[in-house]
Amino acid sequence: MKQSLSTTEQTVLLNTLKARFEANTSRHKGLTWEKIRIKLEENPAKLWSLQQMEISDGEPDVIGFDANTQHYFFVDCSEESPKGRRSLCFDQQAWDTRKDHKPEGNAMTLAKQMGVEILSEEQYRYLQTLGKFDLKTSSWIQTPDSIRKLGGALFCDRRYDHIFVYHNGAISYYAARGFRAILLL
Repeated sequence: MKQSLSTTEQTVLLNTLKARFEANTSRHKGLTWEKIRIKLEENPAKLWSLQQMEISDGEPDVIGFDANTQHYFFVDCSEESPKGRRSLCFDQQAWDTRKDHKPEGNAMTLAKQMGVEILSEEQYRYLQTLGKFDLKTSSWIQTPDSIRKLGGALFCDRRYDHIFVYHNGAISYYAARGFRAILLL
């Protein structure tokens, strides 16, 4: 898989990200696009990962900055779980275990291929303070090893104006469940 963008693809993506950044200033108060753009241009692999988030309908946007590590946080801010990343079981072990009606893939492997991570519960809850997401869908989240070893996995959604964390068998998959990604830049 080609993991770099052409000059044209880079320009289109940067313009898309800039427009989204400017349209959603409440997600990143105090941050300026110019600093982010410079850092993006210096990191072509990160641009490629953001392109993967974008083409799978994640609508990535900056939701924060860590002054200690100097990292910006890009997260999928699509209203619902990204369309291009749904109907996936949780991880490769779950996919391998499933005997019948296997999904096309799994969330953890796809995230790794994209160069991103799936959100933790804490990151998911923070995202929900910036808007109302997953009102009709749900998203796999990072799962503690103690749960995963027993065959389970965690996912979240927003219903009744509350954030719910649920469990399911890691082998399960649904048309309305995907995953949200985070990319540190």
